[in-house]
Amino acid sequence: MSAAKPGAAAAPALDEAVQARYEAVIGLEVHAQLKTQSKIFCPCSTRFGAPPNTQVCPVCLGLPGVLPVLNKRAVEFAVMTGLAVGASIRERSVFARKNYFYPDLPKGYQISQYDRPLCEGGEVEILVEGKPRRIGLVRIHLEEDAGKSLHPEGKEGVTTTRVDLNRACVPLIEIVSQPDLRSGAEAVHYLTKLRQILVYLDVCDGNMEEGSLRCDANVSVRKRGDRELGTKTEIKNVNSFRFVEKAIQFEIHRQIGLVESGGRVSQETLLWDSARNVAEPMRSKEEAHDYRYFPEPDLLPLDLGRPWIESLRAALPELPDALRGRLVREHSIPEYDAEVLTETRALASYYEEVAARSDQPKLASNWIMTEVNAVRNKTGQPIEEFPIRADRLGAMIRMIAGGAISGKIAKQLFELMLADPAAPDELVRRHGLAPIEDGEALRALAREVVAANPGPAAEFRAGKEKTFAFLVGQAMKQSRGRAHPEKLQDALRSVLVEDR
Repeated sequence: MSAAKPGAAAAPALDEAVQARYEAVIGLEVHAQLKTQSKIFCPCSTRFGAPPNTQVCPVCLGLPGVLPVLNKRAVEFAVMTGLAVGASIRERSVFARKNYFYPDLPKGYQISQYDRPLCEGGEVEILVEGKPRRIGLVRIHLEEDAGKSLHPEGKEGVTTTRVDLNRACVPLIEIVSQPDLRSGAEAVHYLTKLRQILVYLDVCDGNMEEGSLRCDANVSVRKRGDRELGTKTEIKNVNSFRFVEKAIQFEIHRQIGLVESGGRVSQETLLWDSARNVAEPMRSKEEAHDYRYFPEPDLLPLDLGRPWIESLRAALPELPDALRGRLVREHSIPEYDAEVLTETRALASYYEEVAARSDQPKLASNWIMTEVNAVRNKTGQPIEEFPIRADRLGAMIRMIAGGAISGKIAKQLFELMLADPAAPDELVRRHGLAPIEDGEALRALAREVVAANPGPAAEFRAGKEKTFAFLVGQAMKQSRGRAHPEKLQDALRSVLVEDR
């Protein structure tokens, strides 16, 4: 049998019958940058976007004679993550040197954890086709990030390599899943849920574009029913959920095609080319012994007291699953609404304040999911920056529920509130949006509509009830939605009978 040829440009097309004979086995390694203000072993800033090599010091540059000092906040964040996913927290863990040589790794090794990681086990629950699936975790450990290699095009089109070490020594947690995923779509469900947990905990901002969350996917295939795992490949540093799904599906198809043609999969590391939608070989896949791990001599074992760990457990915020359940119970909203409203902690808090101020939990949910989120999706605004704060939206919804304004007027008012910070009732007064409820005014409006539409009026008088809805619509249009609906209908019927 022949080995896989490096650099294969595209995965073969496979018919459904061939695909059905195989099962993909996928595990993810997620690197999450922790939201500490300083690096894990030195006081340099972790701020994103600074000019290259301006947030460095002798420690993160790996200069001789320096010693790392562990950032306590990074340890807290790692333990909080482990507790949130039900992992076991080691009271004693050990840092190790992971040796490899890249231009952006100034020490020639990375301080990580190997045989005694901080967290072991745990799980993340996802929904697959409406059914819950538990994805097991192997471990969560602390480590430092490497720098970043840049490849700008120089003079005469020559590509050069430059190194920015601002990112070197930035604190990371690596979250390693069990090989429990079976498709690119399932991987996206898992990543979405994991990112949500990290953001709820406020330990990571989850920004994949800035590299705060990066994913390596280990992919293999086997015949359905087989228990032995196939040879895996690793797709490195994929930086969006969409590309994760595409990269995994590409690699599944490539491996099935290779096996079907009599070849064998080589264990190697691949890079995803999002412009060409192909995964290409980067290097042969290393085993743990290739890194020559050994205990970090400059750091003592990390000893954590059980009371300290339990104090972090007690301080954990309400997590997404628990919050969704509570919103359904306390506000009697559908599970779908709760799923949308708990996208972020900030959105859930916004909803709860609107519901409390309006005393209309379902109406509050409807307005946030439709009108509020429509504006946010268009502008890209987080809820924290949305111009209509919860107290104002709650007041507007209370006006709707109390009959002070109609739904149509509410939409006009909502548009005004986006640009004007005044109270809703003030905007209604200022822009003449108050409903028309006066009997004489409504009868005058009804007469105008009947006079302007003699045909439908005659049809209604002849017994064609359906034309009444048309006349009501014309009257509402003429009043710009301000006419009180029930009182308008009464006035219109009265005028139609009088003028018979």
